[in-house]
Amino acid sequence: MKGDLYLNIGITGHRDLVPAEIPVLESAVKSFFLGLQQRYPDLPLKLLSPLAAGGDQLAARVAVEAGIPLVAVLPMKQSEYERDFTPDELAGFRALMAAADQVVELSPGANHESIPPDAPITQERDRRYAEAGLFVSNHCQVLLALWDGKANGSPAGTAEMVRYHLTAVLEGMAERQSSAHLLSDNENDLAYHIVCSRDRPDGDPAPGLIAGEAGWLSARSGHIPVGELPPDYALMFDHFQTFVRDSADLGTTPDHPTLLEHAPRDLVIPPAAQLAVRLFDSADRLAVQFQRRVSRGLSVLYTIAVLMGLVAITFSEYSLPHQVLWVFLALFFSGFGLHLYSGRRQWHRKYLDYRALAEALRVQFYLSLAGAGGSGTVAFAHENFLQKQDVELGWIRHVMRTVSARATANVVGNAEPDARWLPWVIENWVGGQVSGDRASGKNGAARGQLAYYTGKELKNSLNYRRTQQLGAICLWAGIAMAFVLAIAGGRVSPDQRPVLMIMMGILPLIAGIRDAISHKKAEKELIKQYRFMARIFGNARRMLDDAGTDAFRRRVLTALGEAALEEGAEWILMHRARPLEHQGLG
Repeated sequence: MKGDLYLNIGITGHRDLVPAEIPVLESAVKSFFLGLQQRYPDLPLKLLSPLAAGGDQLAARVAVEAGIPLVAVLPMKQSEYERDFTPDELAGFRALMAAADQVVELSPGANHESIPPDAPITQERDRRYAEAGLFVSNHCQVLLALWDGKANGSPAGTAEMVRYHLTAVLEGMAERQSSAHLLSDNENDLAYHIVCSRDRPDGDPAPGLIAGEAGWLSARSGHIPVGELPPDYALMFDHFQTFVRDSADLGTTPDHPTLLEHAPRDLVIPPAAQLAVRLFDSADRLAVQFQRRVSRGLSVLYTIAVLMGLVAITFSEYSLPHQVLWVFLALFFSGFGLHLYSGRRQWHRKYLDYRALAEALRVQFYLSLAGAGGSGTVAFAHENFLQKQDVELGWIRHVMRTVSARATANVVGNAEPDARWLPWVIENWVGGQVSGDRASGKNGAARGQLAYYTGKELKNSLNYRRTQQLGAICLWAGIAMAFVLAIAGGRVSPDQRPVLMIMMGILPLIAGIRDAISHKKAEKELIKQYRFMARIFGNARRMLDDAGTDAFRRRVLTALGEAALEEGAEWILMHRARPLEHQGLG
């Protein structure tokens, strides 16, 4: 997975920089890059720049000199774009184009970032520049702004791009967003503001700002520059880097299934699908790894709780020497140590985050192969996913944003997926209705999420019933012991009485702990989710079988992907409320 994930930096800046300030601005940009590299050494930087004259080219030059990969985002074909440069600017532009690692040429009307025809941006060239600015903002984690701090009224200017990045609102586009989406938190609202002047009569920075000073901006900070990276975003980038590190530590597992396990060899796999499957493989393997640790840790914790209860009751009934209390304390501190260790290692958070990421990447993979979800769009897979949760989860969307960027249809050299992938996606993602061992996947014959959810619902329902039965047996067995003691009274021998007292105490404890495990794993809620998703995939399969056109099949797959992502968000929300590290031994 090395080289797949980057901390993407976008750039927006004024064209008319003051020549005397350029060395100061270059130093500030270099310090910004260096600070991020030092803080996140395992998360390499990448710069997205339209390479316009002024701030865009300045940041690109510094990036190239620092060895940071450059993505050139052109608002139109290069030959047409070059008409907007002076001879000196054109030389700098072509030199940077030659140094670019990737080139994206935006086509009018072909991208999610396309400005609506009725928007206030009426000039075609302004519209194209605004679309390039939106593309950069939507595909980066941090927007670097070389800006005077003033609102200049230009619909495609630096001030408007900063405003869009901080608020996710651009005049003329707000009506395309639902009210909930428009007012919800925007995790992509982080910008780094380097103050500059403009080479014009009224070019001084806004009052209170000094050319060359810099600070972080976000919607939550009230647009006030601050010197330190805001804590929420620092944590989000920490999680992003941790995923990269954890993925690098994974060993090879040849027997681990991948999404391309049954892929036909005569079809070309698009680069975006290749990236999605590599990231999915890492996220899925990590999720399995940390799920096992959480499950084992939970079992150990509750086993310790039972043993502590057994020691306490035995000590009370048999009047054992006080040294036995050391056993009780040893058990307690063992459990407490596991509690601290699992929390420090973030087993539960990593399990949930990596599972949510893997399932979201599964959706992206299949939709990218099917040409569904809006070919070339950035927004589909991460625009709403987990947006109602805290900003800490934003790193998951940032990974998905990387795949979306690679899937952009008009990346130079990129091609639309072969239409023959569509039936393969339907069979391998949706699958068919099966039952028994095939539903559970035991014989390896079942493929698709319909079989998976059907099998999981059956298996979990059976396990839940067994849990309930075991709990009931233990509870009523304990109650039976109490009846024996109450009825038999003095007829119980002194040797039998302590044994019955221990059983009376320990069996209900086992029942209660097993019920607590069931609650903590959300077994009952999971059964409902599996049943719901089985119905969703079953409905999708019927509609796909009855569909008369590929266009409608892609529409069904898009709706299915949205439903899967929504259910994934519900799943992680439910389980984040039941963390292992917050569970005491009491």
